[in-house]
Amino acid sequence: MNKYQFLTTTLLFIPFLVMGQQVGEMTMDMKEGEKIHQKRGYSPYAGRYFPTQVFWGDTHLHTSNSLDARAFGTVLGPEEAYRLARGEEITATHGEKIKLSRPLDWLVVADHSDGMGAMNEIIKGDPNLMSDATVKDWHERINQGGKEALMATMDVINSFALGNIPKVLIDEDFAQTVWDRYIKTAEKYNDPGRFTTIIGYEWTSTENGNNLHRNVLYRDNGDLARQMLPYTTTESFNPEDLWKWMEQYELKTKGNVLALAHNGNLSNGIMFPVEVNPATGKPLDADYMKDRIKWEPLYEITQIKGDGEAHPLLSPNDEFADYENWEKGNLNLSVAKTDDMLQYEYAREALKNGLKMEAKFGTNPYKFGVVGSTDSHTSLATAEEDNFFGKHSGNEPSAHRATGIVGEFEGNKIFDWELVASGYAGVWATENTREAIFDAMARKEVYATTGPRILVRFFGGWDFDSSDAKNRLPAETGYSKGVPMGGDLYKAPKGKVPTFLVGALKDPYGGNLDRIQIIKGWLDKSGKTHEKVYNVVWSDMDMRKADKNGKIPDVGNTVDVANATWSNTIGRAELISVWKDPDFDPKQRAFYYARVIEIPTPRWTAYDAKRFGVEMPKESPMTTTERAYTSPIWYTP
Repeated sequence: MNKYQFLTTTLLFIPFLVMGQQVGEMTMDMKEGEKIHQKRGYSPYAGRYFPTQVFWGDTHLHTSNSLDARAFGTVLGPEEAYRLARGEEITATHGEKIKLSRPLDWLVVADHSDGMGAMNEIIKGDPNLMSDATVKDWHERINQGGKEALMATMDVINSFALGNIPKVLIDEDFAQTVWDRYIKTAEKYNDPGRFTTIIGYEWTSTENGNNLHRNVLYRDNGDLARQMLPYTTTESFNPEDLWKWMEQYELKTKGNVLALAHNGNLSNGIMFPVEVNPATGKPLDADYMKDRIKWEPLYEITQIKGDGEAHPLLSPNDEFADYENWEKGNLNLSVAKTDDMLQYEYAREALKNGLKMEAKFGTNPYKFGVVGSTDSHTSLATAEEDNFFGKHSGNEPSAHRATGIVGEFEGNKIFDWELVASGYAGVWATENTREAIFDAMARKEVYATTGPRILVRFFGGWDFDSSDAKNRLPAETGYSKGVPMGGDLYKAPKGKVPTFLVGALKDPYGGNLDRIQIIKGWLDKSGKTHEKVYNVVWSDMDMRKADKNGKIPDVGNTVDVANATWSNTIGRAELISVWKDPDFDPKQRAFYYARVIEIPTPRWTAYDAKRFGVEMPKESPMTTTERAYTSPIWYTP
């Protein structure tokens, strides 16, 4: 042993030689630590039982298998839809190359069940279908193209909306062939752990033009899903009959399905009834309440045909309630919108009415979680402002698309610039599989965004404190001390007030965050509902002070419209806080959900103006304020 080795060895042992008592004490402490380690392990990520990742997807995408999508010109099918969603570059209907900024984790191709796949055959001129004069007329006019094709397409949609469907299009053998082909494609692209294809369809109840659409999603693989054909409106326009079909499916196959209601802003006041079932004219009863929430745990709060969270007339004190509202009429614009319809179309009002109905019937039919989705009829699940490919193939990028017309009836028009590049669904699931994603939806641990992939956590409990917002693993605290979004709090412990842990991280490709708000709705002792928007945490809190009413100054605006860009020099990349309800009454039913607001960024119309060198219509907004909505947490006395 040389001199250097001797000195090094001696120095290493000095602490143990001169601090024998301390070493003994440390050994005892380490033994206790080993016991803890055996229970938890050193890694804070090992042994986690709760969801640790958001999986992004779209519950509502149409392909050429949908009558209206194909009639409008879309030629891409489910295969192209899956390929784009999982990250491949494909060619859109009109020859434009397209790729998502980032792959999605899962996708539901939800084509209309009525006449699924039939329009492909109508356009081809299938001899078996041309024997019907109406179908032959559609074939000829659609193949003419231009305005005549548009009018023929509207005729097709109206015929199905009114139940006037040619008998040649109602053929079970043909329907089974199309359904089997769809399932085969879904199975081909389902890659558990990497990319999930969730089998589904859209039930398209549009009686008299009023939108009562539902998307039906399967937990199951194709061997079960193919055993019963999707339910159609040729059998009934009544959602209660859809629920009976769902029950029959589960009894027959031992599988699982759920439904989510389409955003209601084209329902003309019948999506969220409170007294009478609009499909039957009969009073709502306890069975309706129980069946609705049993089969429809989710609601589509935002999509391409407008945002469905809130409306300025219903929430006049909410400065963010005017986001991309569609309020002209029903789905085919045959009946104009009136103000009295609005309260039965928007999510926040439905959540409030649900509290009232629970007090009366014992069940809350509107105790739903929320998702965002596209409802695009292009096979392209695009929800980003700078990559927006429209509602149908005629809305794909072009110099003049903003001035086009989506729909028209007796002079009532919806223009293409009114289309909304929204949205996506974020699912907190344990893994990227059909079963795990479905289960997360069923327990409502999901949220919606208008397109950005904002990361949001929201927990409610009785014992969160300010230190919990400083934990770099907030979910550990959230699950251990409370319930996640979609959960319930019951009968307040004596002296306790609900506390909420809420945090958000910006989309790496998106705008910074302006603020996080918590929206509360409650039912007072007289049976009247109320709401309030609380600003919980925001950027530059030291400078942007809340006034006596809790309002805070605008974050500002860095958008350069002419160049379709912005600067993230305002806002924050991350916001997190613990909030305690200052107005809590333990005797009042209530719900709480979080809303995350981004700083202003360019709208898709600004990108079009820049890229094509054109001017947008004066009415068209050029900036947008993207956002996320969590599923609520409910309090029941």
